[in-house]
Amino acid sequence: MAGHSKWANIQHRKGRQDEKRGAAFSKIAKEITIAARMGGGDAAFNPRLRLAVDKAKTQNMPKDKIENAIKKGTGELEGVEYLEARYEGYGIGGAAIMVDCLTDNKTRTVADVRHAFLKHGGNLGADGCVAFQFRHCGQMLFAPGVDEMALMESAVDAGAEDVIAGADGAQEVLTAPGDFLAVKDALEAAGFKPDAAEVTMRPETETELSGEDAVKMQKLLDALENLDDTQTIYTTAVFNE
Repeated sequence: MAGHSKWANIQHRKGRQDEKRGAAFSKIAKEITIAARMGGGDAAFNPRLRLAVDKAKTQNMPKDKIENAIKKGTGELEGVEYLEARYEGYGIGGAAIMVDCLTDNKTRTVADVRHAFLKHGGNLGADGCVAFQFRHCGQMLFAPGVDEMALMESAVDAGAEDVIAGADGAQEVLTAPGDFLAVKDALEAAGFKPDAAEVTMRPETETELSGEDAVKMQKLLDALENLDDTQTIYTTAVFNE
């Protein structure tokens, strides 16, 4: 159960997302709306909605915005009909990128995504061209200093699939997507509150970038992130300081 820690890179990504909090509200509202549309407006019986609402709360999204997004999904308020779309491609140094979008116009969205890739040195690929490089799973990250043995014991008892120790002392707990909320609740009840937690597409390989390549890759990721329809970006790129 040993491996590479993604602590620094995840903190770097979170920091950049926090800088764009206003845009984050819009993206989270879309996710809440589509989750409510697909599974109903009660978060207790809709895991996807609970995850979206939890994310909204961590971003300090106002309660009325959360409630309105749910109502748009359930039809109580008029709203836009969003479709899910995933685009895959390659960035600097061959790093894999997946872009998850919610859109009301796929023709517009794919054009915007393709333009961002081309403008910043990447290439939009065919469906499935990089998906095999990622694992769909629940991921919880704990800062260096957590009690490794106690966390591992609690995680295994709760049904986690793996606990990965980073060289810097950070700990990563992985779960099946459907077990994520139950494991997270169990760990928090045991006193282990993750510093980052989500159901994600976790890269199975890494493409290390530094210097000018890292700068170019970050510009590409920022361009994709800034698109109105982008929800989440996954990449195998890791940045060396």
